[in-house]
This record gives sequence, structure tokens and C-alpha cells, in this order.
Amino acid sequence: MPEVPECAMANSPRAPVITVVSGPPGSGKSTLAHALAADIGVPAIIRDEIKQGMVLATTPPRDTGYDDLNIPALHAFFDVLTVLARAGVSVVVEAAFQDKLWRPNLMPLAEFAEIRIIHCSAPQPVLHDRITHRAETNPHRQAHNDGDLLAAIAAGTHTADAFVPVSMDGAELTVDTTDGYQPGLEAIAQFITQPGRGAA
Repeated sequence: MPEVPECAMANSPRAPVITVVSGPPGSGKSTLAHALAADIGVPAIIRDEIKQGMVLATTPPRDTGYDDLNIPALHAFFDVLTVLARAGVSVVVEAAFQDKLWRPNLMPLAEFAEIRIIHCSAPQPVLHDRITHRAETNPHRQAHNDGDLLAAIAAGTHTADAFVPVSMDGAELTVDTTDGYQPGLEAIAQFITQPGRGAA
């Protein structure tokens, strides 16, 4: 692959914006990321969708898990972000990564892109209901261990409070996704598109 030029620097008004939509499983990250990307007209890069693309290319299909795809999906996710950011493309990105994965992989990108972080939150019962619903209704979720996650929640070994959110210098916004979005979608989009945002 030819080397992609770094056409935008972080201190330039034309630096691309990487909007990270983060939060615990079931917090509505994917839905919000797609809605924001459509609203402001940029690509949405979703980690689970990258993994699902790998699942579809795996032969034969498995009745067991696809945990061996987690690391390749992680690398592909950040490789895609790097190529797009170096090309000056603003994006909305989403994954259930915690700080230990987000921060070390985002720091190199912060040299030529502006990072803005959206933290999604909702009460534990809402998270549980959403995970249960998607596990029961979405056939593509088989590869993403929702069953194991629900078992851990039932056993009390997994809670939303245990999630360690990404922590970096720069603009941050917390969105309550319990019933719609608080603040609303228009305000969240403005958080992404307005220049020179501080922490919120």
C-alpha cells in the first residue's frame, strides 16, 4: 500500500476530527454513532461491524465463539482510523473498548487529528435489557459473546460501574441514552462540528 500523506496537523484548522463514542455494552453507542455520522455526513467506523465482516469471511461457520478474531479486529479498526485520519477524513468511531485500549491507540492519532470523546451512559437495568434484546433478536450478535456477558451480569461479576472510560486531554461530552439522548442529537452534533471545543 502506498504511503498516505499526512495532509492535516492537529494544530491546523483543517485537522480531521475523530469522534470516539464510548461506553459500556448496551449503552447505545452503535446507534448513536450511526445517527451522528449520518447527521454530519462522515463515515461511521464500528469495531463490531469490522469483526462481523471477518466472521462472514470465516469458513466454516462456528457454533462456538470467535474470540480469536478480537485482536485482528482491534488492529484493523485502528489501522482504518489511521489511514482515514492521515488522509484528512473526519470520522465517528465506536467500540466498547476501555481506557487501556483506547488511549494508547488514540495517542498517536492525536498528533494529526483532533480527538473528541462522547461517553454514553444508562442505568444497569437498561443496559441489561438492551443486551438481552439484541442477543435474542440480532443473529449477527452470535460472534460478540452477549450470552457470556449476560451470564457475568447475572453472576454479579460484571457491572456498568466496572467500565473504565477513555480518558484523554481534550473535549468530552457525556450523553444519557436512557430514553433518547440527553443532550439531544443536534447538540451532540454541534459538539463534534464546532471548532475549538473544550471539555463539557
